[in-house]
This record gives sequence, C-alpha cells and structure tokens, in this order.
Amino acid sequence: MNSRRSWIKGALALVLLTAATGALAGNTGTEFQSLYNWLTGMVQGYFGKAAAIAAIGLGALFSLARLNPMPILSGVAFAVFLQYAPTISTGILTATI
Repeated sequence: MNSRRSWIKGALALVLLTAATGALAGNTGTEFQSLYNWLTGMVQGYFGKAAAIAAIGLGALFSLARLNPMPILSGVAFAVFLQYAPTISTGILTATI
C-alpha cells in the first residue's frame, strides 16, 4: 500500500515536471501595460498625494490622542513608501544579472 502511494506520487511529480513550461517575465509583454500605467499614474498622481496627506493627518490625530509619536511616524513612512514604491518595484522587476 505504501509503495503504491509512493509510486503514484513519483509518477505525478514526473508528469508535473515534464509538463512545466518556462515562465516569461519582465517587460516583454504588453498585456498589462495599461494597468501598470494606470496604477503608477494613480499612485504618483493626485490620488497618491491625497492618500499621503491623509495618512500623515490621521497619524497626527492619533498621535495627539494617544500622546505617542509612533502613529505620525507610521503615516510619514506610509507616505514615503507610497511615493517610492513604483520606482523600487520597477527597479526590482527589470533588473538583469
């Protein structure tokens, strides 16, 4: 019973390994180019600026309410991350070795 189960697992692994195809990634396709442009424009445009200001404002309100500087620092960190995230992800995804 155990050897039969091992044989089935081995056969399934062999089928999956032979059926696997190479993944094509990077900047070769244009299928998601419009989505990428829309998201990048939204994050780096006025929506991103409004979200950054809202994060800093909410962090300031929570900091005043709790008398703790961490919420406003979190808001500032979110604003910085929101501004530089598209540049960082583009650099990572288009890097070559």
